[in-house]
Amino acid sequence: MKTPLTIDSIAAAVDVVLDTVKGDIVLGIPLGIGKPNPLVNALYRRIKANPKRKLTIVTALSLEKPVGKSDLERHFLEPLVARVFDDYPDLDYVKDARAGALPANIDVREFYFKTGDYLGNLAAQQGYISTNYTFVARDMAVQGMNVIAQAVGARHGPGGQRLSLSSNPDVTFEVVERYAREGRPLLKLGVINEKMPFMPNTAEVDPGFFDIVVTDPAATHTLFGPPNGKVSTADYAIGLHAASLVPDGGTLQIGIGSLGDAIAQALIVRDRHGPEYRRILESLCPDGVQERELGRFDAGIYGCSEMFVNGFLHLIQAGVVRREVYADATLQRLLNEGRIADAAVTPDMLRALLDAGRVRSPLSADDVDFLTRFGIFRPGVRVDSAGLAFEQQHIANDLASPEGFDTVCKSLLGTRLAGGVTMHGGFFLGPSDFYERLRRMPEAELARIDMTRIEYINQLYGKSQGESDLKRAQRRGGRFMNKTMMVTLLGAAVSDAFESGQVVSGVGGQYNFVAMAHALPDARSILMLNATHEHKDGLHSSIVWSYGHTTIPRHLRDIVITEYGVADLRGRSDTEVVQRLIAIADSRFQDELVRQAKAHGKLRADYQLPERYRGNLPAALDEKLHPWSRAGLLPDFPFGTDLTEDELHIVRALKRLKHATQHPAELVTMAIKSLWEDKEAPREYLERLGLEDARSFKQMFIRKLFAGNL
Repeated sequence: MKTPLTIDSIAAAVDVVLDTVKGDIVLGIPLGIGKPNPLVNALYRRIKANPKRKLTIVTALSLEKPVGKSDLERHFLEPLVARVFDDYPDLDYVKDARAGALPANIDVREFYFKTGDYLGNLAAQQGYISTNYTFVARDMAVQGMNVIAQAVGARHGPGGQRLSLSSNPDVTFEVVERYAREGRPLLKLGVINEKMPFMPNTAEVDPGFFDIVVTDPAATHTLFGPPNGKVSTADYAIGLHAASLVPDGGTLQIGIGSLGDAIAQALIVRDRHGPEYRRILESLCPDGVQERELGRFDAGIYGCSEMFVNGFLHLIQAGVVRREVYADATLQRLLNEGRIADAAVTPDMLRALLDAGRVRSPLSADDVDFLTRFGIFRPGVRVDSAGLAFEQQHIANDLASPEGFDTVCKSLLGTRLAGGVTMHGGFFLGPSDFYERLRRMPEAELARIDMTRIEYINQLYGKSQGESDLKRAQRRGGRFMNKTMMVTLLGAAVSDAFESGQVVSGVGGQYNFVAMAHALPDARSILMLNATHEHKDGLHSSIVWSYGHTTIPRHLRDIVITEYGVADLRGRSDTEVVQRLIAIADSRFQDELVRQAKAHGKLRADYQLPERYRGNLPAALDEKLHPWSRAGLLPDFPFGTDLTEDELHIVRALKRLKHATQHPAELVTMAIKSLWEDKEAPREYLERLGLEDARSFKQMFIRKLFAGNL
């Protein structure tokens, strides 16, 4: 590879970009934490100050430190943000976009938003690109991208500098290869952030992968680390149901947030507390648990998820995610079929590979390379004119005769398969301790996590039939879990936008995983949602008769989970689908859903919902799960939190207060109760919220309401 230009100044690197690209700059930057924020800000400011130049930024999931929408929230958040996010630099284009102040010579086009952050934002909504994650590299090229910049991890040693794409090998490789194949110019910048975890395997690149490597210490900063959210009762109920659908030895995809934490904790409870897990499930399942998976993970599961989240890391450390997969389709297939028992290297393993035709006698140089690469042969075995050579030995290259086979096994076999991977991810995002654990993880453990291309993770077809066969072999028992916002009674899912066209988040990889679940013979797509959602005009069912926007069409309906149960929709008639979805809807909306389905001819006129599904209410769910929360199996924060106990008390009170302000009748009741009880909050809480010296009527009233909600 060529030697890159190494620049120790962000300002100088921006000079080179501006001098190299004479016309408009179309800058591609990774989603999430892979953005080199200081360099992006420097380039943005230079072009913002020069109306003669034009900049288009193509990216996704642009992260911003939280800011409060009210004085109370701002007072509360400031010390928390300073502590948790430290020196993380916000992106200037995000600040300007939120304020509606993007300059005329700068456009921002994103294919995925942080959920709900850009509702009503004209520039963001108009610049949104709707695409599947696997098409992002293609669509970046469509935008005319001519510069790509990425934050990278680095290691420095006797062998020189090593670089890693770390969190974001997701689309970079494909972009670079596509441009090289098409002969299109692309300026590639790697910006070292010493706090990026150095991820090995696919993510590691030679410095010459980039045209420019920026080593300015100013590019090193704290990674964006959102604190873990509280896992609600509804999240736990969904997670407990979802965990009962994962087969031992299977494959798992989950997402970020409290629901992902709930699924991970439920899998750990299932593995470590089997009898208790069964009792919990029995209380949640009106139809029984006969069809559910309740056993321990003796074989373990394999993680194959576009997003490598905190929950996955805890599953790895708990020994639940530990099924190793190998980058060879025949070897993987033999393991799946039990013709190779496990990772221990034995003569039977070599025999199975011979019988399958993966290696032949006499062994070729390619055969020996394969056997050595996977630890089946000891390192250093080679083919020469005399046969097989190892150290000072020469051994006959003969596996066809019993004597030759025995000699090869006694002299050359290794001890354990090498190169096993338990987790494939496309990008990662998590709280601060997630990054710290990755930075400190021993080399051998880190090597079992492979951050790789999104095109490898999110779809079955590949660059060759061999790659497609490999994916199919690795992904046995796939359970691809994604969150959705609403589901129609005929099985379509609404995940990314409202029917007005306002984009909430994005399609991301959801469609890819749903399609893959239908393409694999033993896989399932699992879409999860809360049975209800709040709106400014009150409570609504998330299961609806119809909706004016669809993310997943109804012909791809499969499994849907709410906190009230599991609806298996695959291969079912419309009437069965309707009945199963109403059975997991909130009971306050079931009668209306039945009425609508009958009115549209999808239910018989005499249909009656069975009584056992009539108790789908939050209070009943709390009653079932609260004892297990008290017992420590379903804690509010199963994987810890960056918030102190005092901050948690304040947050709970503020959430209750915020909810009441959106519901006038509830606010009146709360005000009467607070004034009657005449409580006072601890002084340190009042100081934190800027209420210690409240003088105006509004401040004194808020102070009283806050105290009443503690």
